[in-house]
Amino acid sequence: MKLKDKRVLMFVDNVFEDMELLYPYYRLIEEGAEVVVAGPEYGEVYTGKNGYPFRSTAAIADMNADDFDLLVIAGGFAPDKLRRDPKVLELTREIHEAGKVVAHICHAGWIPISARIMKGFTCTSTPGIKDDLENAGAIWVDEEVVVDRNQVSSRKPDDLPAFCREIIKLAAKS
Repeated sequence: MKLKDKRVLMFVDNVFEDMELLYPYYRLIEEGAEVVVAGPEYGEVYTGKNGYPFRSTAAIADMNADDFDLLVIAGGFAPDKLRRDPKVLELTREIHEAGKVVAHICHAGWIPISARIMKGFTCTSTPGIKDDLENAGAIWVDEEVVVDRNQVSSRKPDDLPAFCREIIKLAAKS
């Protein structure tokens, strides 16, 4: 129970990457964390890109960064929609600026890019957003998991064991 008494925020919207939401969700709960999965609407069922449904446990608009110890962002194409929500960007920026863990995998890097928190950070992602990250000032590397200060990043679902291991390790220290 390395994350007992820790509160985790995750975002959800349609076309999330199923494994990148569900694997960390259950892994962090297993470590004792309380995980809140906020979507544009509370209680709405969102469908992953592989068809798995997930019901949001909160509304993004009702979230406060001070209430969370870390943010974990799943990939898929949901991040492209979510980054257009000023509240998503505000939460991401505030959690980051507080020095709390911000973790992103695959296409999830779109949200930290739009929150303008990537400059000077070394990270990884799906190669499809490499240019976006570099244009935002990040240093992109092709590794299964990268930890740079308070950020954890990974490339794809195959990297989920390493991604979660590093999230847990970093969050347990904070």
